[in-house]
Amino acid sequence: MQRRTLIAAATLGMLQAPAVFAQGTWPTGRPLRVICPWPPGAANDMLARLTASRLQERLGATAITENKTGGAGLVGTREVLGAAPDGYTLLASAFNTAVMPLVLKNANFDPQTDLEVCARTAQAPLVMAIAGNRPERTLTEVVAAAKRNPRQWSIAITSLGAASHLATIELNRRTGADLEMVAYRGTQPALQDLMAGNVQLLIDPSFNLLPHTEGGRIRALGIASKERSPLAPNVPTMGEAGLPGYEFQSWYGVWAPKGTPNDIVQRINALMQETMRDPAIVQRLTQQVLEPVTESTDESRRFIANEIVRATELLRSVNYQPE
Repeated sequence: MQRRTLIAAATLGMLQAPAVFAQGTWPTGRPLRVICPWPPGAANDMLARLTASRLQERLGATAITENKTGGAGLVGTREVLGAAPDGYTLLASAFNTAVMPLVLKNANFDPQTDLEVCARTAQAPLVMAIAGNRPERTLTEVVAAAKRNPRQWSIAITSLGAASHLATIELNRRTGADLEMVAYRGTQPALQDLMAGNVQLLIDPSFNLLPHTEGGRIRALGIASKERSPLAPNVPTMGEAGLPGYEFQSWYGVWAPKGTPNDIVQRINALMQETMRDPAIVQRLTQQVLEPVTESTDESRRFIANEIVRATELLRSVNYQPE
């Protein structure tokens, strides 16, 4: 799906729908800045631009997406941490924001107290994939083979501290396979080595891996969600593959600086829930193997708190030290 198509559909939906927000003291004509701490082109960027488009259409104020990259997301995050809490600067980011202080030495902030959670917007379950040149067809076969010949097996990590890293730690813990982890700088180099057979396994978001399973260079062993994906109905859940309760996802959301008035936070939350219920948006996100999320701010806060607890425990279990 092209980002332009998604945003155009969002804009059309807003033009057809009646306004639900009364104009108040916010916004008052000043432009809104939606900071994306990641480069253009990925899911983070697409969802940031969708957020800005909806804010502009529904609130009648100019909303601009700015990609402030660097420092593994820290540069853009600091831009929002230091902004005035007036609703004119927002952060559109992902799971990384919640665990950043666990991963980066210089991330000296608390995501639960130094930012206001406006809404989670979307999520994507992780998929476990195996190199196409391996004969194993199931997770059970992989675990047995890795235990017999551990030196023949390694698993790629696309980014230290990412959801895929945590999922890999949990995989080793649950199975006792003790797979060697090989760290990469992003999905593309890890995926290239997986397809070449230089590493044997990779766990990453579904939208990164499922499109590459069609040619046979990699195969999906399981999806880390409660239910099978309608876009990959033949891929079992990890629970079906032998690890009940094994659920990991990449997820995305919108934050505001600490102290942003609650009425502004709630207006943004209501707008994002409405956006993620729009049938056109649901269809297009589904085509990208992204699941829309509609939660209250309290529900999002509880979800994020639980994610931080799990991440802390998993990273501590392998004595991970922030870099």
